[in-house]
Amino acid sequence: MFMESNPAEPLYKTMGLVRIVELDKAGRAVLEYEATAAQCHSGGVVQGGFVTGWIDAAMAHAAIALKGKDIVPMSLELKVSFFAPARPGLVIAEGWVERDGRRTGFFEGVLKDSKGNVLAKGTSTVLLADRSKVEAAAKSAS
Repeated sequence: MFMESNPAEPLYKTMGLVRIVELDKAGRAVLEYEATAAQCHSGGVVQGGFVTGWIDAAMAHAAIALKGKDIVPMSLELKVSFFAPARPGLVIAEGWVERDGRRTGFFEGVLKDSKGNVLAKGTSTVLLADRSKVEAAAKSAS
């Protein structure tokens, strides 16, 4: 879920967000994360869930950059291919719209190391849900 560009938010802190570099209205987002040893398993390799989360967040931010803050991008399908291990240090997640629809969108994203090497690539089919309806449903469920 998208939150304002505040790295102090709990989700952003957990994920290690450093900053949101770019939010382009054409449907592109770039985010920087600090991968830490606490996010790693054996051999200093970042656990795949963090890699997936970083790419997913970049694609979600791209959806919001394209459609505005009145939508909540909800993943219907998410696929990530891993090419090389992510290690502690700065990583860059990029997301962009591949095909835009009224209620669904198709997004792609990558995770790169600080040298620009692609570590993983993701694709996602996203439901572009109405934020007010999502928030109302959350309130009625609690």
